[in-house]
Amino acid sequence: MKQSIFLFFDGNCKQAMEFYQSCLSGKLEISKVGDTHLRQAFPESMHARVIQSKLSSVNLDISACDWMRPEEEFVRGNMNCLYISGGSREETKVIFDKLSVNASITDPLKALPFGYYGALNDQFGVRWMFHAD
Repeated sequence: MKQSIFLFFDGNCKQAMEFYQSCLSGKLEISKVGDTHLRQAFPESMHARVIQSKLSSVNLDISACDWMRPEEEFVRGNMNCLYISGGSREETKVIFDKLSVNASITDPLKALPFGYYGALNDQFGVRWMFHAD
């Protein structure tokens, strides 16, 4: 078994995942409702929504989709966090700087007693934490 992250977006999943790919690299797969056999189960107004996407590489696995429950309100939560760790300070700073575009930086990258640490909420509202030795 493997643990991975799954994120929900409110109609901008494709944009978010393409941005993450530009920052982190990896292979990106995106399926829209209208391009699948499931299009019959959704109103035409939802056919442009992403029903499944995955960004993956050797050290990365992020899955996401747009909110697919029109009868329920999409509520942005703070329970999801992506944690980037194990790289060098230089590698960590490169990714942090890329994800910082239009982000709210809550903890600038800096040396702390437990290592090099920083955190931000990106332009899509997703929280990221970074740690390097």
